[in-house]
Amino acid sequence: MSFTIDDLPVRDELRGKSPYGAPQLDVPVRLNTNENPYPLPEPLVERIAERVRDAARCLNRYPDRDAVELRTRLAEYLTDTTGYRVGPANVWAANGSNEVIQQLLQTFGGPGRTAIGFEPSYSMHSLIARGTGTGWVSGPRNEDFTVDLPAAERWIAEHAPDVVFVTTPNNPTGNAVAPETVVALYDAAQAAKPSMVIVDEAYVEFSHHASLLPLLDGRPNLVISRTMSKAFGAAGLRLGYLAAHPAVVDAVQLVRLPYHLSAVTQATALAALEHTDTLLGYVEQLKTERDRLVAELRALGFEVTESDANFVQFGRFEDSHAAWRQILDRGVLVRDNGVPGWLRVTAGTPQENDAFLDAVRDMKKEQSA
Repeated sequence: MSFTIDDLPVRDELRGKSPYGAPQLDVPVRLNTNENPYPLPEPLVERIAERVRDAARCLNRYPDRDAVELRTRLAEYLTDTTGYRVGPANVWAANGSNEVIQQLLQTFGGPGRTAIGFEPSYSMHSLIARGTGTGWVSGPRNEDFTVDLPAAERWIAEHAPDVVFVTTPNNPTGNAVAPETVVALYDAAQAAKPSMVIVDEAYVEFSHHASLLPLLDGRPNLVISRTMSKAFGAAGLRLGYLAAHPAVVDAVQLVRLPYHLSAVTQATALAALEHTDTLLGYVEQLKTERDRLVAELRALGFEVTESDANFVQFGRFEDSHAAWRQILDRGVLVRDNGVPGWLRVTAGTPQENDAFLDAVRDMKKEQSA
């Protein structure tokens, strides 16, 4: 007799669900997971080796539980790149921005509480909400994927959520959210509950617009979430962080696991933060390539959502999965992200982007033949 997950006493809200994931297929060009395509420069690799070697000598001891040096360097990075001064007391770090979000929902969400996000958006927000027993409400967007502010304000007033998610630049659509929209959502959330507002800035280094970090002034229930996976080209590192009022950092520490950031993770992140100039230089190259993808796709007759990220959403297709398969058959993997009629492509190297553009040109020719 077979025994499956359905036979286990799994929580009801998890039954029938699928884990998060994107296809990792063995094809020549993979542009489906928004990774930075540039390997870390050799001087940084050597510096990581040095720092990890030093950390390895003390692996018999627990790491710095509060990651003070790392938080200090992250605060300096934020201050240097945004002009808004934050200190280590404003910063918290975890294993990827997903753990940051999980800790925030463990602290401010949970059973009997509700979070709202404006979809389509980053699907892990709702998945982590479900995993933490937090109720989820899907809020409205306009046809062009911008947040429908009047409707959003009504939804917040009606549902009085404990947590509000705002993703800018938004994944998977790529468009940024205006600061005044975030302020309006924050004000609506405080009038309704008050509640926490989490601004997910995973792709902000690629944006045409400035970080919303200065909005923290006078808004103690606002959190800015960041990651080193994208702009730093360190998806394999798994290091995310937040900036907020020190009281928020204190609150999150109530749920963090002891010694949650390994000594090796901290050492690697510290090494990367020594090379921000080089890494942000790669970001500028990717922004140029992203803008080229937007221009080329529009010239080919596709609709393209305005992108402030390192990816581009394009369409519209009568059958987006069939189009995804046609591109895949030409050796290029993009993301069928579940938005009807649309696909998403990550900006890669110039050579990878050329291969993608050749694939969609061939697809267009085949469709018109």
